[in-house]
Amino acid sequence: MFVLVPLLRRDVRQEMIHSFIAHTSPGRSRVFALVRGPRDELEAVTSLGPGDLHLTGELVDALNCFLADRDEASLGVVLDRVPKPVRMAAQQYLKDKCAPMLGAFTGFGPIDVVRPAVYFSDIDDELEEYLEGAYMIGLGIRMSNERGSDGDVDWVMQLLSDEISVPASAEPRTWTLPTEAKLLRTWTSERLTEGIGPVRSALNVAEDASAQGRWVRIHTLLHSDRDVDFEGSGSSEFVVDVFDEPIPPQRLGE
Repeated sequence: MFVLVPLLRRDVRQEMIHSFIAHTSPGRSRVFALVRGPRDELEAVTSLGPGDLHLTGELVDALNCFLADRDEASLGVVLDRVPKPVRMAAQQYLKDKCAPMLGAFTGFGPIDVVRPAVYFSDIDDELEEYLEGAYMIGLGIRMSNERGSDGDVDWVMQLLSDEISVPASAEPRTWTLPTEAKLLRTWTSERLTEGIGPVRSALNVAEDASAQGRWVRIHTLLHSDRDVDFEGSGSSEFVVDVFDEPIPPQRLGE
């Protein structure tokens, strides 16, 4: 049994940072953020002077990788090489415009919500069939367990127009980890149970953890075999995050 419920949270179709680009002239490189929204626009981030033009490509690449994996340590290595004013400007822009949002997918690529939220009362054949169908046609998936006011556990699923890709070296995750919850373990469909497909395997992991009262989140991604934007060579994976936290109450109305 499932029902359609409007998701009353921030819509990922609002303005978002799609990517960083640079315009270089003989004396200066200007770094911009491409902001996707009702109207696409460029926002100035920082600029590099004549003596630092050679760092332009490295800085832009690092900023775009940060959008994909939110790896502050890797970004910091590059920012430590640029002049202090450039570093401070980039850090301030990221703080103001690229703060991680609970439950939000990254800005690695443009996505649209095609089905706001579907609630299932059980992990059963109906849920598996629904999930399998979405996966087979390449929709992005995110799903988590929630406890209703009656104490029963429901599974809420959101479908997106595409899966988000991550570079080969990036952590296999496009759903930002919440800061208030401790991650207990992560399973990916690279570790498939023999003879069981990725959908059923992911559901088995999620169901077992939920039965122990754990908060569980499932999402899909495209894992590239290169450290560049996904270009058709990679694997579609399920990721199951199990938190050392009790199943949260329904967030409907937040």
